[in-house]
Amino acid sequence: MANLMHVIFAKISEVRQTAAMVIAKVGAIELPLKAWPQLLESLVRASESTSHPLLVQAALFALGFICEELAEHEMEVLQKEDVDRILTAVAQGIKCENMDIKLAGTEALYNALEFAQSNFEREGERDYLMQITCEAAECSDERVQVAAFSCLVSIAGAYYEILPAYISHIFEISTRAIKNCDENVALQAIEFWSTICEEEIERKEMIEEGHGSVVHHRFVNQALPHLTPILLATLLKQEEDQDLDECAWNLSMAGGTCLGYAAVAVGDEIVPLVMPFIQENINQTNWRNREAATFAFGSILEGPNPQNLAPMCDQAMQFLLQAMKDPSNQVKDTTAWTIGRICEFCHGEKGGHQVIRADNVQSILAVLLEGLKGEPHVAEKICGAIHYLAAGFEDMAEQSPLTPYFQSLLQGLLEAADRAEVAQYTSLRSSAYEALNEVVRCSSAETSETVTQMIPLVMQKLAETFTMPAVTAFDREKQGELQGLLCGVLQVIIQKLNLKEDTKHTLHSFADQMMELFLHVFACRSATVHEEAMLAIGALAYAVGDGFEKYMPGFLPYLLTGLKNFSEYQVCTVTVGVVGDLSRALENKLSPHCDSIMVQLLQDLQSDDLHRSVKPAILSCFGDIALAIGAEFTNYLPYAMQMLQSASQLSIETASWAEDEGLVDYNNLLRIGICEAYSGILVGLRDVPGRSEGFRQYADTILSFIDSINNHRGQVNQEVIRATIALLGDLADALEGMGALFRSKPSLQELVVYCMSAEDTQIQQTAAWVTEVLQKRLQEVGAT
Repeated sequence: MANLMHVIFAKISEVRQTAAMVIAKVGAIELPLKAWPQLLESLVRASESTSHPLLVQAALFALGFICEELAEHEMEVLQKEDVDRILTAVAQGIKCENMDIKLAGTEALYNALEFAQSNFEREGERDYLMQITCEAAECSDERVQVAAFSCLVSIAGAYYEILPAYISHIFEISTRAIKNCDENVALQAIEFWSTICEEEIERKEMIEEGHGSVVHHRFVNQALPHLTPILLATLLKQEEDQDLDECAWNLSMAGGTCLGYAAVAVGDEIVPLVMPFIQENINQTNWRNREAATFAFGSILEGPNPQNLAPMCDQAMQFLLQAMKDPSNQVKDTTAWTIGRICEFCHGEKGGHQVIRADNVQSILAVLLEGLKGEPHVAEKICGAIHYLAAGFEDMAEQSPLTPYFQSLLQGLLEAADRAEVAQYTSLRSSAYEALNEVVRCSSAETSETVTQMIPLVMQKLAETFTMPAVTAFDREKQGELQGLLCGVLQVIIQKLNLKEDTKHTLHSFADQMMELFLHVFACRSATVHEEAMLAIGALAYAVGDGFEKYMPGFLPYLLTGLKNFSEYQVCTVTVGVVGDLSRALENKLSPHCDSIMVQLLQDLQSDDLHRSVKPAILSCFGDIALAIGAEFTNYLPYAMQMLQSASQLSIETASWAEDEGLVDYNNLLRIGICEAYSGILVGLRDVPGRSEGFRQYADTILSFIDSINNHRGQVNQEVIRATIALLGDLADALEGMGALFRSKPSLQELVVYCMSAEDTQIQQTAAWVTEVLQKRLQEVGAT
């Protein structure tokens, strides 16, 4: 330990910084164990040195890195006095005239902010921290300015409630920085306002959902008249060929992004502030002006009322279609993106005025299909526009204006996916297939013959991937990506044709070939391919029903492999979903394969290596299997119920102390999984003799679980309530002759009354049924 502390005296900056990082790594291990108690004191003392500036800088580095490490691992080991000492040292560093020390102090403050909750609650300390941070944001050293604005960004997210006293000053220094400072500083200043916008968007949504105690200062509304012109000016600061770089980030892109967030935050208020800029620049000879005007229009399409925007979009559409012939590729790229935004936010049922109609759809599609042949980055944006164009007609699929052009759309998208440039612009191929999927999904019944004709074509493309050269890791990645996309297309086609009886039978004739291809895909090691192939197989199983039984011997090993895939837990999640699909498709024909499936599911639940997000779905899967195999589920009942009882107890305990939003959300998923499992088992074993007596031993646990949900209704969502009231009804239906048990739980009636007055009609109807079942059980008590 002592040797590490000596290294931070090194004269070479990189060595000092590396030593500070190592000290932080070791400290993050030792501090929770109280094994290096003098560490913080030593670093704070070193930061106070007046004769060794290099030591001060290194000590501040180390303090900042320690805070970063502890925050990253969510370790709450710093006591209030520790945080106070760190912040005092950091503040002294920020006030120092030595710019290297000032930078180290500002960066350390950024990492320490997460632990400064109590300090920000005290006005005097808060004022001082905000003062030195704002002073640093106006420092002559660009590095310090960037670090200081990063601190303000973090404060905007973590301590939004305390900002009213400081927002005017922050507005002044941030807008000055956007207009006058170097790009790196200006980008962070814009990021501050983007963060404020995001914070206020979330708070506005919470208020609309009925969370009345949420603080919403409406900073963006107040700043909007002054901030909007400054953001619009940044749109004219594009970089040449920025459209070719997917990772490009500059003033123009940051300003447009912030403008978009502001539009969502304030809605209609932003439109009159932006339209003059658009009108002034849209016809300028300089491409920068035309691109900036188009970018501005596209940026404000989400947020304002679509009915108010639709007439403007209608007028703009013809101009945008002409702009797709602009000599500047950047203008065409932004124009394609803006058309996509119109399709996403102002098309279909979203606006009272129909922007895309039968009388203009042909001209729009002609431009879009031509755009698919243009520059790859423009073609990718066109794919997005087609995706949202099709989605906007979903609710009127049977009279969709796209139907006459369905064949042309499919052909254009398939050709775009096969372009030679996809080797360099891989996102074009995925965008083309995603758009194709949406076009198929939202198509009318008249197109079913064309959709059916796609099956052999897509299967042929999938078969061809098996002969692609796959020597290098890059080759295998590209092969796997294409296989995944093609499996996704087949999945959508299966689901589409399965919707109607007259097309469902067509799938059976292709099922053997499809399964052969899907099983071949599993030879690939790519997790994405496994996931997409699994989803396609789940759709096929649902479509062919118990006819899928003949594929189980060949498929079961891959199913079990997917359930064992802990490292790529998304694959495991999808595989659990496929088990549910198989349960619904095969019903009691699943029984011969249940031993190995149930054993693996139980092992998954017991594993600490499997991501927790998979486990609620596994519990729900127990209910699916029980519904499928009925009485034969009694072979697994003790093991399944033991897991469910443990999960119920965990949920009850978590509800009593969970405040973190992520943990509350997870507990809701757990509740739903538990409810669906219990309900499935109760209903699945309905015809088993002695069912009521067999379930009596589990009744208290189940009712305590339901009680916990009722007692924490403020935490739960409608889906949880829906599953809970259904479970109560299923339990009451199962426990014949046990009315006394329900009478001893008056809170159950409280839950039923609550559900009877719910806005959700399904919950109301279920509650009415539960009332009848409970009444029957209580009458049994009276009869005795």
